[in-house]
Amino acid sequence: MKTLSKQDKRFGPSGTPRRRYRSIWISDVHLGTRGCNHRLLIDFLDHCDSDHLYLVGDIIDGWRMKKKFYWPEGHNAIVRRVMKRAKRGTKVVYIPGNHDEMFRQFSGLDFGSVEIRRSAVHTTADGRRLLVLHGDEFDAVVMGGRWLAFAGDAAYTLLLRANIAVNAVRRMFDLPYWSLSAHAKHRVKDAVAFISRFEETVATAARKRNVDGVVCGHIHTAEEREFDGIAYYNDGDWVESCTALVEHFDGRMEILHWPSEIAARGAADMAA
Repeated sequence: MKTLSKQDKRFGPSGTPRRRYRSIWISDVHLGTRGCNHRLLIDFLDHCDSDHLYLVGDIIDGWRMKKKFYWPEGHNAIVRRVMKRAKRGTKVVYIPGNHDEMFRQFSGLDFGSVEIRRSAVHTTADGRRLLVLHGDEFDAVVMGGRWLAFAGDAAYTLLLRANIAVNAVRRMFDLPYWSLSAHAKHRVKDAVAFISRFEETVATAARKRNVDGVVCGHIHTAEEREFDGIAYYNDGDWVESCTALVEHFDGRMEILHWPSEIAARGAADMAA
């Protein structure tokens, strides 16, 4: 299959046709941590192209790397793929989040054809204006008590380590990827309530900016909702759910859950 991919760029490494979208949004990759599902993200990037690519924060986890350096080759592979797209003409916009806030000082500058911005406004193919930002500015924990944010991050890291162990066992039995951390988060009432308040707060802020909708990340929960005429999109993450938000060439938006896409690909191969 890899030989086919090298001979014909219309196909990904799996031998399936590459998809092309007008725009792609990804966030919360957390490069520099063991929780990053770099294999799934590499597979996604090798099968999906776009005219616009938005990196919506927490791409690199500076918080974790300050404590312990971790940077495998798979994380380099992701950076190389993003830079190659920028050089080939894809408009790449990087909006740093709270975990990679060290890059916010460079907002307004371009590095290697990658634009670094505090936020952006994207105009869809059907003429809608979408505010794009990471979203941590609406998280009262991060903004109001930084020590609480770090404490929560430490607990979350432990959960992600358990997630890695669970999926290592699942791979031994040829079972698909499943997120323990995402499952736990959706079972906790306080977490569900926080997510709901966060979504409403972000949508309200978008309305004040006189845009038609908003795209964000931060809370690791992919979602597509509407609040009184304001479209709310969250592109999810690549440590739990492994999702991306894409815009089709007619302006239609879609959330891709990549583990499900890989499972469907495998099922099609089995059927063939």
